[in-house]
Amino acid sequence: MIDGLLQASLVLLSLAILGALYRLLKGPSISDRIAALDTIGILLLSTIAVLGVLLRTTAYLDIVLLLGILTFIGTIAFTRYIERGVVLESGDDR
Repeated sequence: MIDGLLQASLVLLSLAILGALYRLLKGPSISDRIAALDTIGILLLSTIAVLGVLLRTTAYLDIVLLLGILTFIGTIAFTRYIERGVVLESGDDR
């Protein structure tokens, strides 16, 4: 029963990723595209976590943590680029 529910959740997560991918490609504004990219990252996290539970292994937990950190950093970098025009500011580092 649990395996069937986990497989159904993988199908639903895949459909959600496809919907977010559509928004990423056809988004009317750059903010919509950034939100869609963040959503895809979170959905990938969920997909990998469900896959780890389905396969009954903890090997994927490191991947989930790494992908979560990279998704967060990517979202922050994109928003800084929209806000200021640059991601990293060059300053006096003396």
